[in-house]
Amino acid sequence: MSRRPIQRDENPAGIDLPLEPLPGHSSRGRLERVLRRGEFAVTTELNPPDSADPEDVYNRARIFDGWVDGINAVDASGANCHMSSVGICALLTRMGYAPIMQIACRDKNRIAIQGDVLGGAAMGVSNILCLTGDGVQAGDQPGAKPVFDLDSMSLLETIRIMRDNGKFLSGRKLTTPPQLFLGAAVNPFAPPYDFRPIHLGKKIAAGAQFVQTQYCFDVPMFRAFMDKARDLGHLEKVFLLVGVGPLASAKTAKWIRSNVPGIHIPDSVIKRLEGADDQKAEGKRLCIDIINEVKEIPGVSGMHVMAYRQEEYVAEIVSESGVLRGRQPWKRELQPDANVVADRMQHLRNDDPNQNLQKMAETASN
Repeated sequence: MSRRPIQRDENPAGIDLPLEPLPGHSSRGRLERVLRRGEFAVTTELNPPDSADPEDVYNRARIFDGWVDGINAVDASGANCHMSSVGICALLTRMGYAPIMQIACRDKNRIAIQGDVLGGAAMGVSNILCLTGDGVQAGDQPGAKPVFDLDSMSLLETIRIMRDNGKFLSGRKLTTPPQLFLGAAVNPFAPPYDFRPIHLGKKIAAGAQFVQTQYCFDVPMFRAFMDKARDLGHLEKVFLLVGVGPLASAKTAKWIRSNVPGIHIPDSVIKRLEGADDQKAEGKRLCIDIINEVKEIPGVSGMHVMAYRQEEYVAEIVSESGVLRGRQPWKRELQPDANVVADRMQHLRNDDPNQNLQKMAETASN
């Protein structure tokens, strides 16, 4: 009987287990391995549900199967409350997915954050993206009290100290340090533009090993940023993933440009959408065109595809852009008995609990 070949970048002892450590790697996760091999990486975002049902997370994650190397577990972006990033990571690691746990400094102090770092690492999280976070006034509960005990820079330094020095910020030693691949966000499209490459260097010095950018809709502006970052020697020290995504319509683009701080959308993009018969399809085509242009810029290591409420387009965008170059990222493969187990669990949820106890007693007595 032939055995199923072991999928690359998967622990043969279980898909939920970390990979064996490799020299020169700070984590035991797939994303770092893909990038260090020089392969073009693709990450995306899982928009968290307003729900306590784990299936709401799994249904969103399945859309990305076989198309991405990492899934950002968003941490209350826009200061709006949803399922926590830690909770999403717990569910994703259980099924073998490679989450990127976002940590925003807005809602927790350094004590809670350091605890979450250890808890996430214990669950199998290998990647953390460090963010300052939007102010509470941007969200739907502006009366909430902000914390901001740390910012993205000091958060990077904190986790780097925990990982590399095996200590809390207090100096107390850790029994087992976390093994983590550290990330940060950068925005080449927000003023002051000349400062953005310098700011990237500061995040690298603080501990960032990979960065994801804000949405790129202006390729010449991004190219200027990359030229300056290359001149400063930053691109030799970090893996840079460009943020891209489809626009649903010209109206949506105008609203984002006016209401979402930090996102720059040129007039030329809006005119292109306005001139299309099918604006949604043109928005997807625009995203693919941008990918094909920026992927050739030296120093670009991958793409971060953000498709809010258009998650079904991620596979099409990745496929049609050709960025994977014939490679298939990890995909969860169901075991032959997985559907049987799932069906039995559904019956257990729906059956009368007293009848279930009676069946268990009868089974035990036989």
